[in-house]
Order: sequence, then structure tokens, then C-alpha cells
Amino acid sequence: MVNPDAPTGAAGGDQPAALVVPGGPPAGAASGDAGAPGHALGAEWVRGADGLLFRRGARVILLDEDDRVLLIRGHDADQPERSWWFTIGGGIDAGESPVDAAIREVREESGIVLAPDDVMGPVLTRSAVFDFAREHCRQDEEIFLARVPSSSFVAEDRSGWTPLEQDVIDELRWWVLEDLASVEIEVFPEGLVDLVRALLPVWDGQVRHLGLAHE
Repeated sequence: MVNPDAPTGAAGGDQPAALVVPGGPPAGAASGDAGAPGHALGAEWVRGADGLLFRRGARVILLDEDDRVLLIRGHDADQPERSWWFTIGGGIDAGESPVDAAIREVREESGIVLAPDDVMGPVLTRSAVFDFAREHCRQDEEIFLARVPSSSFVAEDRSGWTPLEQDVIDELRWWVLEDLASVEIEVFPEGLVDLVRALLPVWDGQVRHLGLAHE
């Protein structure tokens, strides 16, 4: 991991949640195969012996000059009535570094082009277990921070989105933190407003490990 002095352990083990940091695929997970994945979430998701689909992810807290955060609102294709706001990002491809994945995901999902020097962190790590598209999933995430001008994102461009993203992403928008704190739908990661405020005005260089969340 980026911080070699941090406590390690696979998410979902017997450690207290505060000590759990992304720890790699569950025992028995395949590293990939030439055939179809057998599910609708994409080839980067592999199924472990515990039955959970697993992937490593890179996400980015994108802030503008006014400390607004750019978020995505999406829904589960099987539960269209439930939607939530979340940070930009996605899975880390084979052979790709977390920073490279973060840059790629930001470009694909928002059209914003980041340079490696624009990306700070990871500032946060976490693991999340959740249900999506009728699958039980676990994602180990490294969450980065980047500053961009508000003019860098005006409207969404869906041309770089995967078919699944086309189906489940509803909108992208800048959020003032005070307004985000009062939204009625879910926001991930939980407590995002306070997590972002802790990164202001500048990141202090400390990686915060959020542990394991059940969403």
C-alpha cells in the first residue's frame, strides 16, 4: 500500500473496522480468465470463494476553487427508486496503478483531464460491502484529492461511459458542502461532508483509513 506503516488486513476479516484497510482480493478470488465473467458488472470484478464479487477501486474527491465537490448521482438498475451521490471513480484495471486509474476514471466520467501532479494522496482508504445489480460485492478503495477550476466541468459527456454507466448514472453536479449536508438521499462514503472539510484548506498529508462499511 501507499502507506507502509499503516495497519494491514483484508476487509471483512475479524479486525475492528477502524483497523481494516484495503487488503487485496478475498481468498480464492481468480485473477481473471479468458471467458465471460458470468455477471453484469464487468471483467474487473472477480468472485471470491466467499461468493462476493471483488475489485480494487480508485476514487477522487474533485474540488473547485470554492471548495465545491463534484459528485455523481446514480441508481441500481434493479432498484431504480433508490439513488445516491458518490465520488467519481471506478475499478483499477490489470497492470494499472491507483493514480493512473483515478486519472482515467475522472476523464471518462467527467471529461476533466488531470495530470499526475494534480492528484494528491490517497487521502482516504476504505472497504465497502454492498449489493448492486443483484450481486453481493466488496470494493477496496483508495480515494484521492484533486483541485480543478469549476469551468473544467460544465455538462456531462456520456461518450466515455461504459454501457453500465450509461444505464445507472443519472447526473453529475457541483455541490456546496452545506447543501450536500442536507440532502435526503444517501451520500457515499458516509460522512463525506465532514471528510472533505477535514481536507480543507489543504491536505495535511495524513492518510485516513475509514475501515469497512456495509452499505
